[in-house]
Amino acid sequence: MSHDQNFKNLILDYPRAALAFFAAAEASDLGSDVRILPVRQEQLQERLGERFRELDVPLLVEWPDGRREAILFVLEEESDARRFSIHRLAHYCLDLAELFDTQRVVPVVIFLRAASGVAMQLRLGGERHVYLDFHYLRRALAELTFEDYRDSDNLVARLTLPNMSYPPERRVEVYAQAVRGLTALEPDPEKRLKYLDFIDIYAALDDNERTQYARDYPDEAQTMSRFAERFREEGMQQGMQQGMQQGMQQGMQQGEARILARLLRLRFGELPEAAQVRIAQANESTLLEWSERVLTATSLDEVLH
Repeated sequence: MSHDQNFKNLILDYPRAALAFFAAAEASDLGSDVRILPVRQEQLQERLGERFRELDVPLLVEWPDGRREAILFVLEEESDARRFSIHRLAHYCLDLAELFDTQRVVPVVIFLRAASGVAMQLRLGGERHVYLDFHYLRRALAELTFEDYRDSDNLVARLTLPNMSYPPERRVEVYAQAVRGLTALEPDPEKRLKYLDFIDIYAALDDNERTQYARDYPDEAQTMSRFAERFREEGMQQGMQQGMQQGMQQGMQQGEARILARLLRLRFGELPEAAQVRIAQANESTLLEWSERVLTATSLDEVLH
């Protein structure tokens, strides 16, 4: 699993909410008129060469009326705090400052887990003076309290609720609040399904907890099931359109298999490799039969028997 890529996608899909949550100290006065533009990685790779760091996410914030100079936010995700290097981050920020000819660079580090003991400041100097004093905005998700963000209207905060601190017995509640935030704040069906996967990955409910969720939050569970079913139908239509170009049968089968896999991940979590192979190799009638079982089955085996 690539946590770096998961969070990179999150920041690129929701840059304004990401800055408001991860870099609140600097982003609190970003009005609705500012433009937030992801810096093209091709541009960075071409200009920085070996110094380019693919999984950092630089966001350029511009004020259209020119009343302020643009500011560059550099967001880095670290799933393992032991890998973090403040020297590497400082070096990269200096590279970007030179590349964009600016002194307005804000480094932000998102620690997926607790990050005690991680260097917060880099100071270089001699006997009389400090010549470089570098620090960054720090956001350690596991050190945030779920209660503080459970009803947030910031979608990025809601999606990352499962990464925060809470007693294990409240995991189902945390999952429910994250899903509620997603359904309330994200209208796009594709992104809803995409970030249901994100929530599932980090909540990691077991079978008992999924059963508890369906029991304690029946309205939400039913809503998401209906949404997933509608998405399945849309996927079938997409598969049919694909089939017009590549062979109707193959297109429908691929579309049905893709949606079935997503439905199963939504209900039962990540799929074992053996289950993925069975789905990929199943014929159209088998896929349709399995899809009809998804909403009533209580286990993956019950669907695929």
